[in-house]
Amino acid sequence: MLRRLIYHPEVNYAFRQTLVLCLPITLGWLIGDLHSGLLFSLVPSCCNLAGLDTPHKRFFKRLVVGGLLFACSSFLLLWCLQQQYPLPIFLFALPLIIGVTGEISPLHGRLLPASLVAAVLSISLAGRMPLWGPPLLYLGGTVWYGVFNWAWFKFSQAQQLRETLSLLYRELGNYCEHKYQRIFSATDSPESLQDLLKRQQKVIDLITQCYQQLHMLPAARNRNDRFLIRYFLMAQDIQEHITISLNQPDEIKKLCHDSFGEKIFNWNANTVTTQLHRLADDILYHQFVKPFSMSKQISALEKLAQQFPHNPVPQFCFYHFTRIARVLQNEKPLYQRDLMRDRQRRLPLLPALKSYLSLKSTALRSAARFSIMLMCGGVVGMALNMPKPYWILMTIVFVSQNNYSATRVRIQHRALGTFVGLIIAAVTLNLHVPESWILIIMLLITFFSNLFNRQYYGWATIGFTVTAVYSLQLLSLNGHQFLIPRLLDTLLGCLIAFGGTLWLWPQWQSALLRDNTLDVLNAYQQALKVLLGPEQKDEVFEAARVDANQKHNALFNALNQAMQEPGFDDEYLEEMHLWVSHSQYIVEHINELTALAREHTMLTPTLAEGYLQACEIALQQCQQRLLYANDQENYHSTHVMDEAANFDKGPSTIVERHIERILVHVKSMRTISAIIWTQRPKHGAWFSRANKSPEQ
Repeated sequence: MLRRLIYHPEVNYAFRQTLVLCLPITLGWLIGDLHSGLLFSLVPSCCNLAGLDTPHKRFFKRLVVGGLLFACSSFLLLWCLQQQYPLPIFLFALPLIIGVTGEISPLHGRLLPASLVAAVLSISLAGRMPLWGPPLLYLGGTVWYGVFNWAWFKFSQAQQLRETLSLLYRELGNYCEHKYQRIFSATDSPESLQDLLKRQQKVIDLITQCYQQLHMLPAARNRNDRFLIRYFLMAQDIQEHITISLNQPDEIKKLCHDSFGEKIFNWNANTVTTQLHRLADDILYHQFVKPFSMSKQISALEKLAQQFPHNPVPQFCFYHFTRIARVLQNEKPLYQRDLMRDRQRRLPLLPALKSYLSLKSTALRSAARFSIMLMCGGVVGMALNMPKPYWILMTIVFVSQNNYSATRVRIQHRALGTFVGLIIAAVTLNLHVPESWILIIMLLITFFSNLFNRQYYGWATIGFTVTAVYSLQLLSLNGHQFLIPRLLDTLLGCLIAFGGTLWLWPQWQSALLRDNTLDVLNAYQQALKVLLGPEQKDEVFEAARVDANQKHNALFNALNQAMQEPGFDDEYLEEMHLWVSHSQYIVEHINELTALAREHTMLTPTLAEGYLQACEIALQQCQQRLLYANDQENYHSTHVMDEAANFDKGPSTIVERHIERILVHVKSMRTISAIIWTQRPKHGAWFSRANKSPEQ
């Protein structure tokens, strides 16, 4: 029980965040300098935002870079205030200078908002400390944060990766269970398909996250790291054999009518699901994996396949469940993969700076958005005669996210959480609790706030607001004066952030859906070129398959975000859902073809070349329908998508059936693409393009 409590993901995270915050406060209280301890606890908020608690082989290098950026930002702001330079001018320039970090890599890009928070918090310290005080505070606080997290991860045995792997195995089990429930359900509703799609995307998201965390492990692998890598490879094999296409409803109904096939399939699926959930707990809680066998289930499935040799459904399920069982029983992956093929590429500073200076740079647009929003916050502070408008500026940085939907939700949670937290603080301040009891209550509130922070940001904001009020009460005894101004500051900061997200170079996902669909089609083309081409290497197959899954996952996530954006057309939404559904079927066929390619059950070179040409023409036609508007009502194409491909071949093999189904799905996607071009939402004149059909 104690092991489950300590290693629980949210408890482990809350315990770590609470200790790194409260240990300096406790030390300051014991030596009689509570003021310094409370100030020292401000630094972890910047480090958390910068992602400096992520373990990887460049861990200390990023700590040094982050600490120097925090100190420089703080020093420059205090120096400008000392020279009586206008604050809005500095706030406009600082994000544009630091924004180049976003061009180096996404992980480095998180240093921008963290450095802005460090500069904003320094405004509250102006006049209370010497010029060198806040920079030195940030340097010391970053060192403490880094050393604490390094020691924590050193003794917790890669707990972050264990948490992600545990979630991956649990989602694989849920996906397997719901997939086979949907296959044998009497009613196949669109809602069930969308639920299955969402579960599939969760699996791909977790696989991508595991890739990132594996690359952040130390170069020298210990026994525990090798264990986690092995189970990640096993999860990839299981995902490949679970997410396959079984779109033969007539054959399934016939089999279920003539035999006990449904019970046998559900028996196998439930056994796999139970074992995957058990493995998820064993990985998370550092338990030994118990021996596992599903020979009885596989034997029943084999007898069913022998009883109905002409029905492809039992042959299909026997093939895939046999390989899943082999992975789970032997606790070894079927195929070795080169995980470092997906190593993150980093740009050196000078090439990154050259790319950053382009108007097409996403990092430049994000930095410019922060610049204008912070400048507006500084101007509002000057207009309202605020001597230190740091709370408005800090709210802008905290609630601003990468997309409209996430920013809107964060603003709602921040505003409501702050309002409720201030009410609680106003009531409890009148109780006149002794200082020692206040510190104990703050410790408990900090722990429970971190416990809910990753899942329920609004509830966490309530606790953080209460601790902020009590911190000011302990520092300067002006907690009551903090209440109303800080509520107004929060509302002003949320309004500015919402306006900036809405009007300043917004990353509308609905406007980017076409680019995402083109990326998906390119990934499918590359995967089919590898699978049907002459090069037969397992690692090449796996890289192409993973890339196709990830690109489809990015499209599905973009569609879900676009659904929350203003001005989204319901008809366009329905068509895009249909397009993504067909894309999901293609992903499942590619997963199946990858497994078959490893077994060397592919086509002859002549047939493979013919099918590859047919697939390439089909995908290119679909791309053209997305790229160019064609308003001709009688537009018709006589290419391979409109006619059945006739090849000089014998009986159809399973590989050919998969490719033919891919062609059918791409044909449907081309038809949908011709419709959604004219129905796409337009969020302003900035979205208009001059693309025209070559025929016009």
